[in-house]
Amino acid sequence: MQKKLSFSSYLAIGVMLFALFFGAGNLIFPAQLGQYSGENLWPATVGFLITGAGLPLLGILAMGFSGSRNLQELASRVHPIYGLIFTSLLYLTIGPFFAAPRTGAVAFEIGIASSIPEGYTKIALFIFTLLFFGITLWLSLNPAKIVDRVGKLMSPIIIVLLLVLLIVAFLNPMGEFQSPVDAYAKGAFVKGLTEGYNTMDALASLVFGIIVINVLRSYGLKNKMQIFSATVKTGVVASGILALIYVGIAYLGATTTERLGLFETGGPVLSETASYYFGTIGTVMLAIVIILACLTTSIGLMTACGEYFNTIIPKVGYKTFVTGFTIFCFVVSNFGLANIITYSIPVLMLLYPLAVVLMLLTFTSPLFGHARIVYVGATATALLISLFDGIKTLYSTLGYEKTEWPSWLTSIDSFYNTILPFYSDGLGWILPVLIVMIFTALIALIMKPAPAHR
Repeated sequence: MQKKLSFSSYLAIGVMLFALFFGAGNLIFPAQLGQYSGENLWPATVGFLITGAGLPLLGILAMGFSGSRNLQELASRVHPIYGLIFTSLLYLTIGPFFAAPRTGAVAFEIGIASSIPEGYTKIALFIFTLLFFGITLWLSLNPAKIVDRVGKLMSPIIIVLLLVLLIVAFLNPMGEFQSPVDAYAKGAFVKGLTEGYNTMDALASLVFGIIVINVLRSYGLKNKMQIFSATVKTGVVASGILALIYVGIAYLGATTTERLGLFETGGPVLSETASYYFGTIGTVMLAIVIILACLTTSIGLMTACGEYFNTIIPKVGYKTFVTGFTIFCFVVSNFGLANIITYSIPVLMLLYPLAVVLMLLTFTSPLFGHARIVYVGATATALLISLFDGIKTLYSTLGYEKTEWPSWLTSIDSFYNTILPFYSDGLGWILPVLIVMIFTALIALIMKPAPAHR
């Protein structure tokens, strides 16, 4: 007899998955998108939902469908060395390099910055992040149930507070939509699509998928298709809540520009909005909840990264990794939220196509007999394009004009721009990858090579 879960069980696991996803980026990027897209809000939001909510769902389903024990095992279908490098880089990206420092920076931006006198922001950020990552280190070194309890408590509270704020903003908008700014003026949908990368949730989904699968197994599900079916339902719950919040925050952001003006990041949008509608009490309540939510996310990321790197380098202890990562996060967070975002975008332009290609290969793998040649061909094609996407994005975000780029980069960029559809939008990898997948799959079906896994 097959084990069946109740609706409440699916809902509970789905909310747990949402809590894993929900962090700093889920608040600031849709708010910034709303401010900058203005009258082009809805096409921009649709694009953002595809990559910000749709891809994380796809990642969760890919892990459930693959049957792999972890991400490294799945990525090793390309090659064991690639599996190690890709997984390590992904953990570093959603951990100490970008996502974890961002939790401290966002907690400061939303919870503290608005009450700090001008001229004292840097010292206040230093003191706040020292305390923030000090607590992160203490609780990561001494895992306690308080972290889980606070995390489980914060998710429902923050959902309720955000919904109240969003409903009030919807019923009584602060202002009218303004004219779109920058790339949102001409290509709002595509800009929203690439902005969804910044949440990093699609990358995280390849890690969180295993957590969900293990929880489902603890509920008594054993069969692969049972687990996959349950993963679909819980994934839909989590991505559905994310999508609802994204739409609401983006709308809220779009209505604030007329009165508040444009902010450099989305961080101050929520704090200023809470202050506008609910005064000091609203600002304080939002600040406390956001700080605690970011703190639990930071602890979770440090714990996950420490555990992963301890498994691949056992001679270096878990506590050593966590200590080093947390100190690194403290240093990076003091560069400020805007700088963290600036340097993360090029890395995401590199990693996201590789992650999406791995998801696509996972679902189509049975069609070509799991042949390694397809995995290698599609991944190599994506890498050849996304690598240069990342490099040119780095030059652009640092303020270099095309005329100031190195000649080799200009030549490659011009060549890709000529032959690849959608390359100028950061999506030039899609068509070549699909062509290579089909071509190598046909070769695999004819030659029947050894599979990438058994």
